[in-house]
Amino acid sequence: MGQAVQRRFVGVTAVVAALGLTAALSGCGADGGSGDVTLKLVAADYGTGAENSSQKYWDDLAAAFEKKNPGIRVDVTVRSWKDVDREVAEMVKAGEAPDIAQIGAYAEYAEAGDLYPASEMLAIRTESNFLPSLSDAGKVRGSLYGLPFVASTRLLFYNKGLFDAAGIDAPQTWDDISSDAEALKKKGVTYPFALPLGPEESQAETLMWMLSGNGGYTDDAGTYVIDSAANVETFKWLQSDLVGKGLTGPVAPGKLDRATAFEAFTKGEVGMLNGHPTLMEDAEKKGIEVGMVPLPGADGPTEGSMGVADWMMGFKQNGHRKEIGRFLDFAYQDENVLAFADAYDLLPVTGSASAEMEADAKHKPLHDFLSALPNSQLYPFGKTSWAQVSEAVKEKIGSAVEPNGNPEIVLGDIAAVARDAESAQ
Repeated sequence: MGQAVQRRFVGVTAVVAALGLTAALSGCGADGGSGDVTLKLVAADYGTGAENSSQKYWDDLAAAFEKKNPGIRVDVTVRSWKDVDREVAEMVKAGEAPDIAQIGAYAEYAEAGDLYPASEMLAIRTESNFLPSLSDAGKVRGSLYGLPFVASTRLLFYNKGLFDAAGIDAPQTWDDISSDAEALKKKGVTYPFALPLGPEESQAETLMWMLSGNGGYTDDAGTYVIDSAANVETFKWLQSDLVGKGLTGPVAPGKLDRATAFEAFTKGEVGMLNGHPTLMEDAEKKGIEVGMVPLPGADGPTEGSMGVADWMMGFKQNGHRKEIGRFLDFAYQDENVLAFADAYDLLPVTGSASAEMEADAKHKPLHDFLSALPNSQLYPFGKTSWAQVSEAVKEKIGSAVEPNGNPEIVLGDIAAVARDAESAQ
């Protein structure tokens, strides 16, 4: 759910015929010849192998679009999440930008002037249909450049069977988490609370906990406040009341990746952890009865969930503004948005598709995640500095909760990286 929904749903490289990454025009296109244009689209793979690769979705979408839009062809290249952002960056650097990219980050391209703003590509009805919280996260200097593609939110997952065996109820506060974890530990649960602060996706786990303590990466004005008093207190609590009491399992949080924690949950080895929709389905397939509640906060349930989004963008290089816009207007029709969300248990990013999902009983398992999305807090995607800050979090945050760690110093170090990155712009 970029890193978001990867972070989240990392796929392997699709086994597909490699499509050329350089511009291919079936006619003169922008030069004014036959009017035929070939759009290059590079997209991330949300699948876990060839059998559920995103390639099929994009090939089907391209074929349907071409049928309705004679004269425009769409060449699709799907790459794994571990490669796609780097490959697009290399293409742009080499002067071979795609026309459309569906990847994890947009801000650097927007700042460099490489992208069309949404207002120059999309029909008004398309642009206005994005959920406001996601649309806001896609803006640079007030203009929308990163078009939300799919989204996810996070809730606290707990194993109902383990909770019943320990005679405990779902937690609502930090104190509840600690006492529930102690009860689970007494019952021999391997990971009473799995706390993945390893390098895979600790920037997500970090934000969830910051929000639960009334903090966050930035303030309302968008300024980094990583080492705020609220954030420091949150990590002091994690250090003393979870890690320090031996309630986070046999692997130190700084060494525990999300994928490992999720796998342990599906095996019945985890009492509680923060999860997303895909984990719900995976766990239930393994016979785990899953309970879900908003992440507990210091005094009660956290009011805003963490949200994750990935992005679509249109590059200026080949001059195909109108054709890109036509394709994007088509891609964001409800049936197409919902088809992708359905395929990967993700959330739609438009108001109309969200309303349709909410009204459909077959999507009931996703309704709690869907209701959390409008008020969700996303990473500061619009900051070109975010990539550096995210890497610093992945590298350092695990040490904040070590027995001899110092949360104030660790958060201060990350805040210094943020300041330096901001000043370098």
